[in-house]
Amino acid sequence: MQAKKRYLILLFAGACLLLLFYLGVIQLPAASRNRSRNGHRPEQPWPHFSDPLHPFLPWDQTDTEEYNLHVSPSQKRDINACVYKGKRCRMDSCFDFSLCRKNGFKVYVYPQQKGEKISESYQNILSTIEGSRFYTSDPGQACLFVLSLDTLDRDQLSPQYVHNLKTKVQNLPLWNDGRNHLIFNLYSGTWPDYTEDLGFDIGQAMLAKASISTENFRPNFDVSIPLFSKEHPRTGGERGYLKYNSIPPFRKYMLVFKGKRYLTGIGSDTRNALYHVNNAEDVVLLTTCKHGKDWQKHKDARCDKDNAEYDKYDYKEMLHNSTFCLVPRGRRLGSFRFLEALQAACVPVMLSNGWELPFSEIIDWNTAAVIGDERLLLQIPTTVRSIHQDKILSLRQQTQFLWEAYFSSVEKIVLTTLEIIQDRVLEHASRSSLMWNSHPGGLFALPQYSGYLGDFPFYYNTLGIKPYSKFSAVIHAVSPLVSQSQPILKLLAAVAKSQYCAQIIVLWNCDKPLPAKHRWPVTSVPVIVIEGENKVMSSRFLPYETIVTDAVFSLDEDTVLSTTEVDFAFTIWQSFPERIVGYPARSHFWDSNKERWGYTSKWTNDYSMVLTGAAIYHRYYHFLYTNYLPTSLKNMVDQLANCEDILMNFLVSAVTKLPPIKVTQKKQYKETMMGQSSRASRWADPDHFAQRQTCMNKFASWFGAMPLVHSQMRLDPILFKDQVSILRKKYRDIERL
Repeated sequence: MQAKKRYLILLFAGACLLLLFYLGVIQLPAASRNRSRNGHRPEQPWPHFSDPLHPFLPWDQTDTEEYNLHVSPSQKRDINACVYKGKRCRMDSCFDFSLCRKNGFKVYVYPQQKGEKISESYQNILSTIEGSRFYTSDPGQACLFVLSLDTLDRDQLSPQYVHNLKTKVQNLPLWNDGRNHLIFNLYSGTWPDYTEDLGFDIGQAMLAKASISTENFRPNFDVSIPLFSKEHPRTGGERGYLKYNSIPPFRKYMLVFKGKRYLTGIGSDTRNALYHVNNAEDVVLLTTCKHGKDWQKHKDARCDKDNAEYDKYDYKEMLHNSTFCLVPRGRRLGSFRFLEALQAACVPVMLSNGWELPFSEIIDWNTAAVIGDERLLLQIPTTVRSIHQDKILSLRQQTQFLWEAYFSSVEKIVLTTLEIIQDRVLEHASRSSLMWNSHPGGLFALPQYSGYLGDFPFYYNTLGIKPYSKFSAVIHAVSPLVSQSQPILKLLAAVAKSQYCAQIIVLWNCDKPLPAKHRWPVTSVPVIVIEGENKVMSSRFLPYETIVTDAVFSLDEDTVLSTTEVDFAFTIWQSFPERIVGYPARSHFWDSNKERWGYTSKWTNDYSMVLTGAAIYHRYYHFLYTNYLPTSLKNMVDQLANCEDILMNFLVSAVTKLPPIKVTQKKQYKETMMGQSSRASRWADPDHFAQRQTCMNKFASWFGAMPLVHSQMRLDPILFKDQVSILRKKYRDIERL
């Protein structure tokens, strides 16, 4: 009994001491209390409220005794269990914006080290960055850094796994605890728990990661990317499947899935339950146990039946003939079926709780997918059946837009990632949600051009506005002015008489000095003569500030057009402001014998290009040509003094996914009618045509596919060739037989 009392007294005394210590009555010596584990003393562990706000320190820099005094045991467990030590990193705390202020958003890729293996997928990522307009070979100009060490597959059981990555990364001279670095990753963790641990400390680096969970995703810092296979094309990519389908949007199956059934472990719960909603009619959910070396050891009573049903169906046939495609989680949250469903115009039904969907920062997935809940699996069939066919069509159309805009190639995935980060860095010039979620998408709607949607040709219909009802003519001059009867002076006079002409800009790309002002005719509209930059072909497509209208009427100096033809072309362009509208048409074709693209100037029923020697387009394409296209293509055009018109057609068709528009004219536009001009001599050059063939294939290679689209549409004036009085016709010069 006495012993029990002594124990109680000691316990009470100990509790009192702890209470006094907690209240601050008893304090530890300052030397021991403020000393961290590494022996250094923090100068001021917690700032006063009057002090300026200090940048956030990542977890790996706050792991001290002093810091832990203020952290509860539950918080400590969370910290220790956290996959990323920089869990609380955000752009304003773990990114140095000052690196981007001087040279803009530039990306540096570390040089590849000898002996380091790199997977094909990671090489595609690095090649995309190095070929982009963001790339710089000078680390001193860089705003963002990307490792040459392959970080895509961090599964220790994978043959692509890079060993000793922790040491290799820490030894990089520019690493700086990962600050301003971007790490790409597709696979993390390994059997059996498949965590999101990359196996090395990423410090303050950003992650572009597939299958990332909302729990570990750091908003406005990380980027969630899709899981893509090693066969995913580097550039281009196949078009979406919707073009092969008809309306109404219902297909043979309502909901399908075909894939592995995990018998045990992570991801097994949902897939093991799919048979409950499979009716083998319009809801066909197939699973197989046959995967892994020892699947038979774990097989259950359903395996043989499931395997037999699984083999009866073709996966692609199901994919292309179903309205909805189930996308359940696998071992990891992401799945290859996500991209496969998008391309097939099969509306994804997401069944992966906690997955941060790809590019969630910019994409509104509610317009292209059905977000389900693994806990409510049995309600999925009823839910998808209740969706109206108008909504289904809208969802499927959006899958096609998103696939082609952001997911069809490694290049688009990487560039989208970089554009998202650039929007954060240049927040004042970031894209709106409408830009990201409507055609043509964020990769083609550059916010550096304008922050107002109405300045872009793609959004006129959405905003209910029309382009400015005037045009600026840009005449490309390469010949000296020696006679008052030269074609350029006749063209200038004809264009100036147009009721829609606001100004005429003569781009002087001639080696001879500028003619005196009195040599140019007096017109009712301003005539501005400017010298071309370096006298190269690409200078005709520079975004000159002197162009004050939406429409640019691009003209060669020897083009023969009447005022009526100019007026008619402009009125047509006002209805199609996102396209090239004009007169001289050309076409491309696939030469199966040479296995390359061919170029033809023959007059046929269809065409795919309208040359910029007499064409109207929106001035935004000058900005896009200058700032979007790589220097290599523009240098090629300038060296050849050829193909700039083809390159502009490639660009506009890549943006719009549509063909240009040819309008009719009074005179046939043939090079033989050009007279003895410099341009005529170019067409007489036998190498000129061969060069254009070469250009076609170089351009197609860079775009990753052939963007040009054939068309048989030609727009004529109303009453054209009709047997009515010529006085009743509006465009009489064109309509006169």
